Amino acid sequence: MRLPIAPQRVVDASGQPCIGRFEGLARSFDWPALAPPHARGAFWRRFHHKRWHYVALSTSDLFCAVAIVDVGWTNTAFAYVFDRRARRLVAEFSQDGLPGLTAALANRAQDCSRFRFLNNDIEIGPGHVRLRCKGFSIDASFSGGAPVLLAVGVPAGGAVHATQKSGGLALQGTVRVGTGSHSLDGGCASYDYSNGLLARETAWRWASAHAPGLGFNLQAGYFGANENALWIGARLVPLGPAVFDYTPGDAGAPWHMRTEDGLLDLHFTPEGARSKDKNLIVAASRYVQPIGVFNGWVKLDADAEPLRVAGLAGVTEDHLSRW
Repeated sequence: MRLPIAPQRVVDASGQPCIGRFEGLARSFDWPALAPPHARGAFWRRFHHKRWHYVALSTSDLFCAVAIVDVGWTNTAFAYVFDRRARRLVAEFSQDGLPGLTAALANRAQDCSRFRFLNNDIEIGPGHVRLRCKGFSIDASFSGGAPVLLAVGVPAGGAVHATQKSGGLALQGTVRVGTGSHSLDGGCASYDYSNGLLARETAWRWASAHAPGLGFNLQAGYFGANENALWIGARLVPLGPAVFDYTPGDAGAPWHMRTEDGLLDLHFTPEGARSKDKNLIVAASRYVQPIGVFNGWVKLDADAEPLRVAGLAGVTEDHLSRW
């Protein structure tokens, strides 16, 4: 059974969020229009409104990620290039911005987000990424892909949250690191556009990986099972709550993930990792993000034969933010 078609507006005419999982793109995330019990004052929204625009680019040689984040009172961006054969990061950018000056976050997944700081310039659009940062650049375009997931729900400690995700997008482009150049042609892109009113402290465990015709997204933490989904061909399958078995703080240790509905069971082997422990007194971010491959099986439904997953490139993450 297919998911319902996504509503045009995440907040309906009565001021209530359209809670649930849907297929397709929403045109509006209008949180000021919320009515009780989800409504919050403008001052609260200013400091609890969080948006991020993230794209992953995967080939047999490279795994790249680019993200722009607006946390309401400030903003940040990061990007990296991971050489899968050398098993190391070959380029990385991370920069906190200036409130209201360095980042312009899209109000929906179909629009562009941009981050500029000194000579660093990042743009994420619905079908492209353009990055110019010290030491490396990315020019990527992507199209087609799997159905889009829209998930809307009530996050732990927050008011409401929504996310749009898709994968399996046909990728073309070039990554330049120093004097070297790497082709992205024939690879796969995926994206995550998220927009919500979240708690001051937000924690999650996350796993995501995509290839043409196969992909998944799992999260356990602030958003429950709302965004858990499996993409097989043209099918978008909602998944149940995810169970993560891993060793906190050990970036090189394997992970095991399964869903309580019995539709996914995967083991993750890290090839490398990113991590950061940042404490700015008023804010903090502590995360470990291993990059590697998933092996195991997934199923379209409880009665289906398991579909083998082998060497599917992606990431896991253990993250705690005070923002």
